[in-house]
Amino acid sequence: MSIAAPATLGPVVDTTGPQIPLVRLARVEVRKLVDTRAGFWLVTSIGVIATVVMLVLLIASRNTPEELTFGYFFGMMTVPTAIILPVLAILLVTGEWSQRTALTTFTIEPRRGRVVLAKLVAVLVAAVGAFCLALALGAVGTLIAGATYGGGAGAWEISAAGLVNNAIVLIFELLLGFGFAALIMNTPGAIVAFFALPTAMSLVTELVPWYRDNMGDWVDTSSTNAAFQSAEWATGGDWARMLFSGLVWIAIPLTVGVARIVRSEVK
Repeated sequence: MSIAAPATLGPVVDTTGPQIPLVRLARVEVRKLVDTRAGFWLVTSIGVIATVVMLVLLIASRNTPEELTFGYFFGMMTVPTAIILPVLAILLVTGEWSQRTALTTFTIEPRRGRVVLAKLVAVLVAAVGAFCLALALGAVGTLIAGATYGGGAGAWEISAAGLVNNAIVLIFELLLGFGFAALIMNTPGAIVAFFALPTAMSLVTELVPWYRDNMGDWVDTSSTNAAFQSAEWATGGDWARMLFSGLVWIAIPLTVGVARIVRSEVK
């Protein structure tokens, strides 16, 4: 009489072995940003759209050339970046599930939290690159404006507050998309949530007086981030409101999302 071998629940993954260096994991995730068609064209579109914005500014402001300063160009260059880069972060996080590569990724590195951290490092590296691109295109636009219009055009005026505020808004939007992606783990759903939910909150703030007076200034990201879209330093109250909205829209979804990624069954 033969005795059947006991059934197992699946392969046992050894998590006690040597870890893959986080730098190597992050380097792989950076490559994933541009390895897919969607990622490649999103990265390309950041530079293309920023260049188009620069040319439009040069043409549209020909009657007020004194506005064409380095700070103005740089601020406008970061607008497409703040919109497109979070979508890139969403694709990086949800791609493991939508493209069914999670099994391979988590077999190579079974410590899923380290994979999520590597993805976060990768999108922050991309943010630094996009920030530098905005500076470079802003400088090019300033040089062209100075050579074309003369006078007050092409002034190299930019405040430290303007630089810092643009970086803060960019990182906030990036983490917002990253958190939604980790929570929903589905590309279309995360993209819709990233664009629709903050917009819906803004509409509620405008249409519901009670919400606007009691919660809107603390929860509505368009309100909490307004102070960081200027060339002036934000006050302590501005920081408190932005951090509270970050807790609601970034910290909580990201925490729940990481827990889902760590515990979800890979199919």
